[in-house]
Amino acid sequence: MAVLDYIVNLGAQVMMPIIITVFALLLGAKFGKSLRAGLTVGVGFVGLNMVIGLLGGNLGPAAQEMVHKLGLELTVIDVGWPAAAAIAFASKVGALIIPIGLAINVIMLLTNTTQTVNIDIWNYWHFAFTGALVAGATNSTTWGLVAAGLNMIIVMVIADLTAPGVEKYNGLPGVSLPHGFSGAYVPIAIILNKILDYIPGINKVNLDAEKLQKRFGLFGEPILMGTIIGLLIGIGAGYDLKGILTLGIILGSVLVLIPKMAAMLMEGLIPVSDAAQEFIEKRFKNRGKVYIGLDSAVGIGHPVGLSVSLALVPITILLAAVIPGNKVLPFADLAVIPFMLVMVVPVTRGNVLRTFIIGFLTVAVGLLIATNLAPLFTDMAVNANFQMPDGATMISSICDGANPLSWAFTKIMGLKAAGAGILTVIALGMAVYNRQRIIKENSQVEA
Repeated sequence: MAVLDYIVNLGAQVMMPIIITVFALLLGAKFGKSLRAGLTVGVGFVGLNMVIGLLGGNLGPAAQEMVHKLGLELTVIDVGWPAAAAIAFASKVGALIIPIGLAINVIMLLTNTTQTVNIDIWNYWHFAFTGALVAGATNSTTWGLVAAGLNMIIVMVIADLTAPGVEKYNGLPGVSLPHGFSGAYVPIAIILNKILDYIPGINKVNLDAEKLQKRFGLFGEPILMGTIIGLLIGIGAGYDLKGILTLGIILGSVLVLIPKMAAMLMEGLIPVSDAAQEFIEKRFKNRGKVYIGLDSAVGIGHPVGLSVSLALVPITILLAAVIPGNKVLPFADLAVIPFMLVMVVPVTRGNVLRTFIIGFLTVAVGLLIATNLAPLFTDMAVNANFQMPDGATMISSICDGANPLSWAFTKIMGLKAAGAGILTVIALGMAVYNRQRIIKENSQVEA
């Protein structure tokens, strides 16, 4: 565990170059090409994290000012995803999640029930979080570990099924996103998107990023959309002229820089992805395409997803004030809303209106989920010796406190053996379906 803790604490920007270099060498690539790929991926992650930090560091304080201006007095404090991750890894489930997650991935690859090599071990905390919630609800670490494992299987299948859309709409060839938070919104997005097909008026609107730019010209470009949204948020926060203009320029810059940093990361991954595909085709049958599983941060740069997410920030604060039953004060995690929509964009095919409607509904319901899970979340924090914010009696977060999949697991696993049986049937059913799809698609390619 000390070794695993050390690896996790090194962070993605250190470990990703090492993992990618070693992975490429194992696949038969030359050392120079492997090293360059690893370092390029590392540079991409550093740049991506810097820009995301720029987003959070400027959007967070502006959102907090909006909260203060509205005078919201809600009893559950949003402590943010870093706290949620620390709490999850500090749990008994979190202590075992990395070896369990790696074992599940290997078994799924060997049984041909996934196409994803999930090297995003830092985000295994999402599965640990679900497991820790279940462990708290059932008073059983065993049930928590079962829940974490089943959660990962479901998310891995979702990653495979959405990978073609992620390739096309997020510009990430050879990549899937086995992310426990982002992936949780895919089933909801599919259902809501289908419902929108039957609503007159809405079902006729087909406005994507390209059409938006053509229709509105300069005002449809990501840089200007981000700037306008930033200016409006700055005004809502009560900033002075300098603060308003600064926030506008920064958010406009974010919409331009995130895709460029993701492209840098992809430059390093493409040769590795190609080598993996060649390796699999030579040595295994019926495997189909192989995807490298990464953090969904690499896909948040889509102009529709990011623009809609920024627009939802002030709306989320207003929703927190008016939704009956909500007790969560949105605070630290408002900057993670883009992660909620990153895998929604491929479902809506980049449709601006549909992405906004789905985002609005998921945020609204997410606040109620976070409220409902707050007691368990707070107990987890206390058990992990988490330092509670001054004056807070209960805490939660948007990521993963508002995660609908974690909430569903917690409620269903409350039935213990019966709940585990239900979720096992669902997870294994999805895995078997995925295997059949992989074999069928591969046979069609060979034919």
